[in-house]
Amino acid sequence: MTNPRIGRLPTEPALTRPDLLATPVKAALDGMPPDTAYVAEIDPNFADTAAFCAAYDVAPEVSANCVVVAGKRGGDVRIAACMVLATTRADVNNVVKRRLDVRKASFLPMDDAVAATGMEYGGITPIGLPADWPVLVDPAVAALPYAVVGSGLRRSKLAVPGDVLSTWPGAEIVDGLGRPVPQE
Repeated sequence: MTNPRIGRLPTEPALTRPDLLATPVKAALDGMPPDTAYVAEIDPNFADTAAFCAAYDVAPEVSANCVVVAGKRGGDVRIAACMVLATTRADVNNVVKRRLDVRKASFLPMDDAVAATGMEYGGITPIGLPADWPVLVDPAVAALPYAVVGSGLRRSKLAVPGDVLSTWPGAEIVDGLGRPVPQE
């Protein structure tokens, strides 16, 4: 299989470059087929989605963001990761709140997300997240031949087939998860 290209960046099978993977991401990929994920090194100053897409000629329509959301129910904290296209926002106040069965859901604070995932902020990816977290995947992400996602580090990106993301342990496709970003 030919390695996919991410915009102007060549990729290589992720496990050939463990230095470009956060520890939990590498552990999750160990033993998986080489075409499960590909990695590309980037300048960490361009890790945020808009800057990355502009700097490396990657269409936002193939870039997916992983956001970590939490809510409480009866004293229990319920956490989920949400995978949505960069052209959309996760519908936290409706879809995610109902899926978690909580009264209110919000983004997990940055320090808490980093500590809980073992990944860098701006590089969080669904691959290697805690096993008890559901990974909610928008159907548009699942349909991509390759989605560009974080690697757990700000200095690289992964290209992962949408069908791999949507069938990863704990993943579930959730209709209506990604909502269009309002035009300003």
